[in-house]
Amino acid sequence: MPPDMTPFDLAALGWFIVIWLGYTVGQDRPWPRLGGVNHHLRRLRVTWIRMAFDREMRLMDSQLVGHTMNSVTFFASTTMLILAGLLGLLGNVDRVYAVADRLTFTVKTSPELFETKLIVLIAIFIYAFFQFTWALRQYNYTCALIGSAPPAPMPTDQRDALAETVAAVMTHAVTALNGGLRGYYFALAVLTWFIHPWMFLVTSNLVVVILIWRQLWSGTAAAINRHVAILDEIERR
Repeated sequence: MPPDMTPFDLAALGWFIVIWLGYTVGQDRPWPRLGGVNHHLRRLRVTWIRMAFDREMRLMDSQLVGHTMNSVTFFASTTMLILAGLLGLLGNVDRVYAVADRLTFTVKTSPELFETKLIVLIAIFIYAFFQFTWALRQYNYTCALIGSAPPAPMPTDQRDALAETVAAVMTHAVTALNGGLRGYYFALAVLTWFIHPWMFLVTSNLVVVILIWRQLWSGTAAAINRHVAILDEIERR
């Protein structure tokens, strides 16, 4: 452990890990009563795949999945570039530390603590890279499941059962994608650790507040809620 790593540094880092894990568990296994974007989209994927299996031509559905795969590939490639840059900084840490130490807005630390903060950032982007590549593989599995489905029309029970399995794999892919994107948000919080542990603590909380707001109270969340309510009304007729 770096000699100048204070108890507050440890507390801020520990709290950062706790709230990241807590938020991840809450979003990847959402509570139905809270609703939220992720919860409703799980249901919408099932509805989407059911409708896809009722269509004789599923080209549009394949294109939608392919568009998301392109986005995942972009983030995976970008993460590799960021990792290369961070590893380059770590390889020239003495020079980088000397530059950072001259900045007036950063907290003064030892080279060992500076390296520790860089290693935390590297660990986050390694995690994000694995999440993105796992999401990409699962989207490939989704394409195989859609392509292997029998042509329409299918018996309703078989269609619904197949739609559940395809939507489940797609949801796992989206969960991995969200995990990788989440790494970017929390990496921004770690960057403020170079300024001061207090800012690291505050920014970590702010990131979670922003993510929760987007899930539950943003304009997009409200529109998705209305969409699901309309679908429920249509199904009851």
